[in-house]
Amino acid sequence: MASSFSSLLTWRYRVFTSFHGPDVRKTFLSHLRKQFTFNGITMFDDQGIERGQVIAPAITQAIRQSRISIIVLSKNYASSSWCLDELLEILKCKEDMGQIVMTVFYGVDPSHVRKQTGDFGKAFKETCARKTKEKEERWSQALEYVGNIEGEHFLNWVNEADMIEKIATDVSNKLNATPAKDFDGMVGFEAHLRQMESLLDLDNDGVKMVAITGPAGIGKSTIARALHNLLSNRFQLSCFVDNLRGTYPIGLDEYGLKFHLQEELLSKTLNQNRLRICHLGVIKERLHDQRVLIIFDDVNNINQLEALAGDISWFGPGSRVVVTTENKDLLQQHGINNTYHVEFPSRGEALEILCKYAFRQSYPHDHFEELALKVTELCGNLPLGLRVVGSSLRGKKVDEWEDVMDRLETILDHQDIEQVLRVGYESLHEKEQSLFLHIAVFFNRNDADLVKAMFADNNPDIKHGLKILANKSLIYLSEDGEIVMHKLLQLVGTKVVNKEKPWKRRILTDAQVICDVLERAKGTRDVSGISFDIYDIHEVFISPKAFKRMPNLRFLKIYTSKYDGNDILHIPEEMAFPRCLRLLHWEACPSKSLPLGFCLENLVELHMPHSHLETLWEGTQRLTNLKKMDLSWSFNLKELPDLSNAASLERLELFCCKSLVEIHSSIGNLHKIDFLQMSYCTKLQVVPALLNLAPHAYVSMEGCSQLRYIPDTSTNIRAVVIADTMIKELPKSVRNWSTLEYLTIYGHRENIEKMLT
Repeated sequence: MASSFSSLLTWRYRVFTSFHGPDVRKTFLSHLRKQFTFNGITMFDDQGIERGQVIAPAITQAIRQSRISIIVLSKNYASSSWCLDELLEILKCKEDMGQIVMTVFYGVDPSHVRKQTGDFGKAFKETCARKTKEKEERWSQALEYVGNIEGEHFLNWVNEADMIEKIATDVSNKLNATPAKDFDGMVGFEAHLRQMESLLDLDNDGVKMVAITGPAGIGKSTIARALHNLLSNRFQLSCFVDNLRGTYPIGLDEYGLKFHLQEELLSKTLNQNRLRICHLGVIKERLHDQRVLIIFDDVNNINQLEALAGDISWFGPGSRVVVTTENKDLLQQHGINNTYHVEFPSRGEALEILCKYAFRQSYPHDHFEELALKVTELCGNLPLGLRVVGSSLRGKKVDEWEDVMDRLETILDHQDIEQVLRVGYESLHEKEQSLFLHIAVFFNRNDADLVKAMFADNNPDIKHGLKILANKSLIYLSEDGEIVMHKLLQLVGTKVVNKEKPWKRRILTDAQVICDVLERAKGTRDVSGISFDIYDIHEVFISPKAFKRMPNLRFLKIYTSKYDGNDILHIPEEMAFPRCLRLLHWEACPSKSLPLGFCLENLVELHMPHSHLETLWEGTQRLTNLKKMDLSWSFNLKELPDLSNAASLERLELFCCKSLVEIHSSIGNLHKIDFLQMSYCTKLQVVPALLNLAPHAYVSMEGCSQLRYIPDTSTNIRAVVIADTMIKELPKSVRNWSTLEYLTIYGHRENIEKMLT
């Protein structure tokens, strides 16, 4: 087997296409080639190579020298043994070299390819009549495999030109996402990956669970991300599940938590937002016949493993499950014996890591040799500390290095990584320090665009600030555009927040201090944010004047790490929120409505799941900046207000609002909404007649058992979930949904039959 982790090949071609010439050469393929040329994508040209019964060596070489293979499955594809042999070679390259394989179903149904039925199956049987049983079996398995690869289906498109443009865009994105350079130059990385290669044993068709262990900051997650990037193309499905240590929805018992975790896993793996399951056996039902790569990052509870990977029988042959954790005991409990423990780097490797970030090379600049050695020693050889401190020293003079050394030398225990990381925080200017602290307390793992909107009113250079934090290795942006801060850095941020004297803090997180502020109205003009965990505190009576003394409060987060159903916050009806509030995150809010006079003009996110709200506000409000609204699990919510002024709204989540009867018509004209979730609104009967949403929007109406019709929808919608409803017919616009990736319909059999006729 070619090593999965060796340097990527220099590909001669970007794309190889496997096709049946008479079906597509003068039509679809010629247009595809023209579009690829326009996009700067090189595609192998087979003109001049005579096709016969045996695949030509030039074709085999071209397949092996291409980064992506596109299989165009047409009516007569299986009539050619040449095409079928090409298919075998392509799948071998996918297995051996991680080649990306894409499919186009050109006038054939994917199920006919998988099962070799219909006209496609007839052509296949005629070809096999002249071949051995072994050859037929190999071809059949290959067709079953590619029939399961999600691709473009010609019959789902209004015109071929749009489909070809979409294919070219997808190819460009896949080429741009080539992971080789993401991990270039990382010290000691190849050795880590070789060890994982041995453990994963990818040639073995069995299912294996392997683990990566080591202390926080050692690089477990980085290794896991590299594995996912490098190997995902070799599996039918793949998923990287991070932030498992993070919090989960309140009010869930152990069974409910497992339910939630499984829904999240399947949603990510199957690329279906907010997918819902009906029992805990669905993972096995959906994945037992799929070759999957699933990585669970930062596992810290045995219940997580039992919920997400209870048994290897849940996954198909050849699947691999990778777990990263600091807790070796839970691996033993779950029976995971294949473990790679990430060791501390050697002294030489540690110095090289520091230099990579401080000098952008593998060794120190002149006159910095001794300083670099000393700083490396003071950082305790932990990669995260070396990256953060090294980044903070980039471009600094000798005397500034000496200042940092002095601070590091005051740390009594050089293994105290939190104190070492604080040096990186202290190297920031005041504005960047403030941004760092706000991310640590409020915005870790939030969408970067949403965070930029949060600070847009008083920090016009927020984009520059985020770039500085990323350059200092204090945050990074995930593939999904989320801001991610390492849990140790997040801990540093919250500790810095709590170190200041209570009445000088800009951010309040200490529960007792917050109680004192809210009950006695001891506010301060300097407070910009409150993050309040109300678990394990006694009743709090909020003073009507509490927020009047905090006119600069912009971020308010009230939550509980464990919900017992008791209301311990008492809110006066006449209480007023500050006008500049941009984040209102209040879980299980006991109020029946938002206070009269609440100024919503500056609000960016309204996050109030599990609330007791019955209504939000009266009339039409100025909602200029509102981007996200989540009222899920608000069982008493009866109606939504007029949202016609919420022109910036991108996400509206109303999951399980069981008393909601009507969706206000204004929502139908909010052109930036790309995620509309109203599943399990069991009393919902009225929705807007037209949903003119953002391009590639996702809409879910699952479990709206009283809903009798669905609206006409913008033609460029991406996904629609209609299930367990009273709907009897699809809207006329469904024929024009040219960008639809999936449409999910299930439930009452009679209704489904009417919809599909």
